[in-house]
Amino acid sequence: MASDESGGFEDVRREVNGHPMLGLLGYGRPYWGRLGLGVGSALTTRAARLVPPLVVGAAIDRVINQSADPGLLTDLGLLAADPVTTEAARLALLRRLALIALVAYVVRSITRFASRYLLQTTAQKIQRDLRNDTYDHMQRLSLDFFANHQTGAVMSILNNDINRLEQFLSTELRQIIRVVATVGGIAAVLYTYSPALALIVLFPVPIIGFASVRFLTWIEPKYKRIREIVARLNSRLENNIGGAKVIKAFDRYDYELDRVAEQSQAYHDEQVDAILRRRGFFAGIRLFTGIAFVGVLLVGGQMIVSGAFSLGPLTVTNTITAGTFTVFFLYLRRMYSPMRRIGRTANRYQRARASSERVFGLLGHEPTVEEPVDAVDPEHVEGRVDFEDVTFSYEGHGETVVEDVSLSVEAGETVGLAGETGAGKSTLVKLVPRFHDVDSGAIRVDGVDVRDYRLQGLREHVGVVEQDPYLFSGTVEENIGYGDLSTLDSPELDERVVDAARAAEAHEFVTDLPDGYGTQIGERGVKLSGGQRQRLAIARALLNDPAIIVLDEATSDVDTETEELIQRSLDRLIADRTAFVIAHRLSTIRDADRIVVMEDGRIDEEGSHESLLGADGRYADLWATQADADSGASTTDD
Repeated sequence: MASDESGGFEDVRREVNGHPMLGLLGYGRPYWGRLGLGVGSALTTRAARLVPPLVVGAAIDRVINQSADPGLLTDLGLLAADPVTTEAARLALLRRLALIALVAYVVRSITRFASRYLLQTTAQKIQRDLRNDTYDHMQRLSLDFFANHQTGAVMSILNNDINRLEQFLSTELRQIIRVVATVGGIAAVLYTYSPALALIVLFPVPIIGFASVRFLTWIEPKYKRIREIVARLNSRLENNIGGAKVIKAFDRYDYELDRVAEQSQAYHDEQVDAILRRRGFFAGIRLFTGIAFVGVLLVGGQMIVSGAFSLGPLTVTNTITAGTFTVFFLYLRRMYSPMRRIGRTANRYQRARASSERVFGLLGHEPTVEEPVDAVDPEHVEGRVDFEDVTFSYEGHGETVVEDVSLSVEAGETVGLAGETGAGKSTLVKLVPRFHDVDSGAIRVDGVDVRDYRLQGLREHVGVVEQDPYLFSGTVEENIGYGDLSTLDSPELDERVVDAARAAEAHEFVTDLPDGYGTQIGERGVKLSGGQRQRLAIARALLNDPAIIVLDEATSDVDTETEELIQRSLDRLIADRTAFVIAHRLSTIRDADRIVVMEDGRIDEEGSHESLLGADGRYADLWATQADADSGASTTDD
């Protein structure tokens, strides 16, 4: 997989199965009942909104002008067809019209509340389910996915994109219902009064619809670029905030400001261009609605005055009343308000589609490290590890990192791994818990190929402490207890947490912290020193009680005194466990059962500390080099 520097997740977007918005609707399947009631309430709201203009038209014609035309309300059986001539009859009719309008407003208020509540809360439920599923799926992806995609861009999917989909469901779904129901209802009502005027009112509708479809096609590349720029900007900001210490140390404020400003300017330019296109589209829609308004005024006015409308040789005979004329204008205003909203809905639909491509592309992305259907789920692991002709290279990199490595490690054996940076030591041990899969050869734990294990079943028995351990924002107790979550069930400090801290030589400094085990350590443990963070990571791994433990230069950032503390208790720390100890400081592994020296991805030599020194090979050279460096440092200090 190629690295996705642009942040657009092009590799992921290509993995969408079918139309991305259909995937979004699929998440609404468990809530069809709520959605059905919400849509039904929305349609009822639209129907209730059609009533007040009819009431006004009937009042003008039958109460004020005493017209003999009964109108649509009479056809629906809501009013009597008898003509009204007396004052008492006219007032009675007015009161009945007022009651009809009141009922319509009550129904509208209730159904509007119901539709908005049901649709918006359902959108929240879909958002929750979608974010949970996306996060869970993302966490189960292989490590190469995270190596090839920037953290800020991934966060943009989990937050911005899923929030945009929720907003579309919450707001724009109602707007689509509003447009369809309003235009359809008004068209049906107006056609019963005057087909000719109805055609004038409706003529912009297909034009606006066609223009909206064209607008979608036109604006799609623009919003795609905007989303990519946002992802890159998020990644840049995340990198800079995370690297604040480096920026300060090298005084790179202006340099980083220029880089952020460049991407901010790109975002600004794309947004300004998109705003120009949007405003132009909306202005065109308003122009067509204005033409329709003028058309109704001219044609309807002539029909009232002359009983017909003439345009050259064309003459339309259709007498309408003042009330009908008023109804047309009231409906005209109500119809074009949602029609003008089509442009904004089309806008947000395109944004939602771009977001759904990224979200459902991520959901469709499969991990490169997968477990078989009939995976072995070990209840107990002895800890024997066999590397059989193992070769591995990172995808997208031509260089082989580990090549033809064969090594057998007995259960409970401690193996030190030595060699220069880039020799393949860390990569080799990362293949044991299947953070990556070998290109060829096999790795077996207790005689079983690691590819045959259930992934989490295997990893539960392999503890890893890296050179730069990751600690979560929270307390010391929570970070150590992460190794065994049952220790966090009680509000009281679990003794197992304390025991693990003691074994990792961390208890003494923890008790000196302001709140002891309840001390907040900050994001990534920023409030602690490097050595303190490493000892907490060792305690966390020990609490997990793994059969196999990997210490990847776990003492690289501790001072000499702390290293001696950890070194003295190293035998106790790794007792009854298979241990792989990667060390830059060779003194850390001198007492290992066996030392394996790697160079250029291959095993160069192996044996005990004494035998390797006696062989006068690569290990002896490394030992002599470090001894000279330590001697020089001591002389300088003196």
